[in-house]
Amino acid sequence: MSLGFPYNDGFLSAMRQAGDPRADTFISNCFSDSVLKQELYNWMKSADQNSDLTRVPLPFVSEDIFTRAQDLPVWANEKLMQRGCQFFGRYQNSIMQLLGLLSLPYCYAAANGAMVLYLSERLRNDTSKRLTDTGEFVTDVQTPGAFAEHGRGFAGILKTRLTHAIARFYTLRSGQWQNSWGFPINQEDMAGTSLAFSLIVIRGLRKTGVTIADKDQQAFLHLWAVISYLLGVDERLIALNGKAANLLEKAIRNRQFSESEQGKELTQSLVKTFADLDTESKLTRKDVEQLISYLLGPEISKLLGLSEKPAFHTKYLLKIFSTFSTWNPYFAS
Repeated sequence: MSLGFPYNDGFLSAMRQAGDPRADTFISNCFSDSVLKQELYNWMKSADQNSDLTRVPLPFVSEDIFTRAQDLPVWANEKLMQRGCQFFGRYQNSIMQLLGLLSLPYCYAAANGAMVLYLSERLRNDTSKRLTDTGEFVTDVQTPGAFAEHGRGFAGILKTRLTHAIARFYTLRSGQWQNSWGFPINQEDMAGTSLAFSLIVIRGLRKTGVTIADKDQQAFLHLWAVISYLLGVDERLIALNGKAANLLEKAIRNRQFSESEQGKELTQSLVKTFADLDTESKLTRKDVEQLISYLLGPEISKLLGLSEKPAFHTKYLLKIFSTFSTWNPYFAS
């Protein structure tokens, strides 16, 4: 199921103090030299396809963060990965909406982990940019052909992995971080985020009326298990089947989910962004809040300051969701 199964408090507490040593060491060394730092930023800005991983700045050609960027885990099943990408393609519009309406607020309920997001001024002040970044990443890693030579999966994952390491680098030096929150963007939080983008999306699709075959669920979870591995998540925190994924999600939720002002503010920024971007159907903030509350369920909604029991009828909420599925806030201009 997973090398870390079962997921006890001692194990998860240790994972909360761990970052991504390979990426963190590389960024620490790279950022000690302003020239190398700029070269890395230039490459990250220009890299678009997997083939760009063979065209890296000369100082980085022997760095294993680059040379091993396309090394799949021994347990990876490429047929399952392809089926997972096909599943995404089949429900792409709905999945993209669920990422913003369910996965992101779900992550905000993890009070300690939300502090990294809250301390990012760009996230609070430019939530639409966060949605764009998220949309580009999940599209890059889930579009059929994502891991082929001219796909964008490997390149997108490496850029995100490096971005996480850069965020850790600056967060730890900001003077605002408290050790009681754990390591910034730690292993437990990364595992929880991967589950929010996979298992929680599956739950959300079912809540909107989609019937999902067991093989499709297995394929989608497997795809995200591989993505998690490439992002630097410890293999012991990668659930290899539905049972392990559910147990890990529950363990992390029980440990980390609690009410916080930061989580509430991040959620309201998200609600405002969705309401403001939808200029055609004129959905109100209350419409968006009610839909998010329905998708999250009463316990998590309460933590985020949302209605525990939506006032709107389920049929109306699903109608709102279908409205969202006809447009794309991730790439709105």
